[in-house]
Amino acid sequence: MSTPDVIVVMGVAGTGKTTIGPLVADALGVPYAEGDDFHPPANIAKMSAGRPLDDADRGPWLDAIGAWARERAGHGGVVSSSALKRAYRDRLRAAAPGLVFLHLTGERALIEERMAGRTGHFMPTALLDSQFATLEPLGPDEAGVLVEVSGSPQEIAGRAVAALRARDVAGD
Repeated sequence: MSTPDVIVVMGVAGTGKTTIGPLVADALGVPYAEGDDFHPPANIAKMSAGRPLDDADRGPWLDAIGAWARERAGHGGVVSSSALKRAYRDRLRAAAPGLVFLHLTGERALIEERMAGRTGHFMPTALLDSQFATLEPLGPDEAGVLVEVSGSPQEIAGRAVAALRARDVAGD
């Protein structure tokens, strides 16, 4: 990519943000930050108990991610964040204009299967329905690309990097 953008890997739980994000960052030669690490302990406790976060819970988390992205502006970086609602993405863009979103998407059954197979994560599969209900896909005026999550992590990351580079070449 010609300009080192800050890329937000977004999508519902189980799409592979934590797996794909570092692969994309490595391919682009920029640092990666795990969005879950920005959650305050109260958010993790709430999700671990099977309760979805509300907008008030997400505010400080989004602000922390936005601050990281602002610090990386002009240097590049990749950070994961569900960024499910347009308002959340607007909040991130307000903190760090010029963000590019990499929306990982796929069939619900595949995502649920992947969630059920992972260990040591605080997000239970029971919250997947709330994630899909909250999701507002990228609008045509939002800088970003959509990448389907079938295949191996390397295949997905390869498609993501290709889509981001094509977007960069097109000047979007």
